[in-house]
Amino acid sequence: MDIKQLEGHSKNIRKNIVNMLCEAGSGHPGGSLSSVDILTALYFTQMKFNPKNPKDENRDFFILSKGHGCPALYAVLAETGFFDAKELGTLRKQGSRLQGHPSSDKGLPGIEVSTGSLGYGLSIGVGIANGNRIQKKANRVYVLMGDGEQQEGSVWESAMSAGHFKLDNLCAVVDINGLQIDGEVKNIMDVQPLKQKYAAFGWNVIETDGHDLKKLVEVFETAKASKGKPTVILAKTVKGKGVSYMENVCDWHGKTPSREQADKAIQEIEK
Repeated sequence: MDIKQLEGHSKNIRKNIVNMLCEAGSGHPGGSLSSVDILTALYFTQMKFNPKNPKDENRDFFILSKGHGCPALYAVLAETGFFDAKELGTLRKQGSRLQGHPSSDKGLPGIEVSTGSLGYGLSIGVGIANGNRIQKKANRVYVLMGDGEQQEGSVWESAMSAGHFKLDNLCAVVDINGLQIDGEVKNIMDVQPLKQKYAAFGWNVIETDGHDLKKLVEVFETAKASKGKPTVILAKTVKGKGVSYMENVCDWHGKTPSREQADKAIQEIEK
């Protein structure tokens, strides 16, 4: 798949995020939009999966540890054919399979585990990856975290375990948009230097632009080729990416657009 095709998917995903959040009237646009290009590169060029058989034993696993960013995951799953995109309009509504955080007990294909309580996705990913290692399975495990989430102690317990067991079938991505619900990450509880911290725990560390699809594809390929240690991709992103009035504005962490604002956002995305 060439970059133009990936860009097309990325635009569709962003538009669907904006529309579903506008329709829902609640949710998290900022961190959803910042992770779109990461998920696009991952799902359309890297991961092994079968939308018609979501529990295929040969599939790769994806865990959205930053569960509040689930509109991005839902939009990607619809874009890749796991379910009809019309269902995106049911986000956060009574009886919907598209909960406000991913819920694995609602029958939505492509959701491996329920997430939302920050700091536990990497723990789950380490468990799956280690299980696959013991069973000599080729399945890879991908975990997407936020940078604010790095403030959780459980992240570092998991990082220590992954390094100890040399889980080269595990790839974590940190969406570094610099903002969390209360403000700038560096002001609330500075998590840097992440590169040196993960390296000290025995990880292969790659830094990249989280919105450059070409570079993202390249670093995911590098992660696959890395042997003897897990890989973490530190992806620098922009919160609210693609919508000018949302970009780098903390208030859009958990505020949804009006119909007028959503229409403006979609016009910008389509340019």
